[in-house]
Amino acid sequence: MMSVEVLTLVMFGSLLLLLATGLPLAFVTGGIAAGLIAWLWSPDALALVPQRAWGQMSNYLLAAIPLFIFMASMLEKAGLIEELFDVAYKWVGRVPGGLALATVLASTVMAAMVGVIGASVVTMGLVAMPTMLRRGYSPTLSIGTVMAGGTLGILIPPSVLAIVYALLANQSVGELYLGSVVPGLVLSGLYCAYVLGSAVLRPETAPRMRKEEVPPLSERLRALGRIWAPALLIALVLGTIFAGVAAPTEAAAVGATGAILVAALHRRLTWRSLREALEQTARSTAMVMWIIFGASVFVAFYVAAGGDAFVRELMLATGLGPTGLLILMNVILIVLGMFLDWVGILYLAVPIFLPLVRELGFDPLWFGVLYLVNMQMAFLSPPFGYALFYVRGIAPELPMSTIYRAAVPFLLLQLLGLILVGLFPSLATWLPGLVYGR
Repeated sequence: MMSVEVLTLVMFGSLLLLLATGLPLAFVTGGIAAGLIAWLWSPDALALVPQRAWGQMSNYLLAAIPLFIFMASMLEKAGLIEELFDVAYKWVGRVPGGLALATVLASTVMAAMVGVIGASVVTMGLVAMPTMLRRGYSPTLSIGTVMAGGTLGILIPPSVLAIVYALLANQSVGELYLGSVVPGLVLSGLYCAYVLGSAVLRPETAPRMRKEEVPPLSERLRALGRIWAPALLIALVLGTIFAGVAAPTEAAAVGATGAILVAALHRRLTWRSLREALEQTARSTAMVMWIIFGASVFVAFYVAAGGDAFVRELMLATGLGPTGLLILMNVILIVLGMFLDWVGILYLAVPIFLPLVRELGFDPLWFGVLYLVNMQMAFLSPPFGYALFYVRGIAPELPMSTIYRAAVPFLLLQLLGLILVGLFPSLATWLPGLVYGR
């Protein structure tokens, strides 16, 4: 058995090297772990691999993932995202930067319905971005609002990431959902403030709607009436979780069924849309689950070899106090977010960081919300942020340099949001304390 120091270099060095070749994260982590288990322990010990996979597959809470993904896909196919944007634009279109504000507001409401970033960024990119560009909006402001608004889906419940984090950290999904509501709204407010400030200081980047284009109040009220069904769906899904009436899996089932009913009410339910939603759900769920399988085996082997104790001692040896160590952990998460997706970061870093967080006396719920806020940055961070490539996929004519520039201001706002949640833990703990009396 090699020393834990050498093992750390071998495992994480191999991980970085193989990821640089473009191999999928799931097979890289699982392959490294399987190879080292067979070499350092014995081929018989490879039984750990299917045992870990089966342990994940049989977890009841994870059934919420495909259900929430299906809910998101079905609402996307039903055209609800376009309607949300239309309603938001009719109400705030006359405000400076109205189109961009409508994009952020629609994305915020949509985040409370879908919990999946890809659906939000792609659909808003197809609907809102061409409208903004056609109206003379700055490309960087248009692209940035679409990407940043889409990332709210990872924080505002029902976030799929929060479910997986709660499972791994042995925390209440309801508390984590409630804890992320206020930070999510704070970030949405920061995005809106930035858009408004940009439009006021530099009007040429966000031309205002002309007075004659403003729809009458009756039309705006009719538009608002078209979204009563998705609003009711949000209340049912989140309300049942927060009130303790249903577990996240049951609430996700309500959401999936409700999404079909909403599509039917809007006369958008077809066999084609249902098939496409199911196919998208299968692809997304398979990607998430394979990464969970591979990363959980990787971490299980590293922890069994004493890796968690080694990292703990290494971080404590830096001489930093509790606050300094917390900052260091968040910096590491930010750096990892530049290269890995959220599932891989979750399973690689959190099992090692969380025991240290508890030892330092920090509230695990607060750290969980900090982690969720941090992971928003991963979707916008160059060079491999998912949101950057979602936009590139729907608008291949846009140079990557423009997309990167569009992400920078909103990355800084996300960093500000992370600092605010770090400085004021009550942003994450007040609402769960109010509801659950923790």
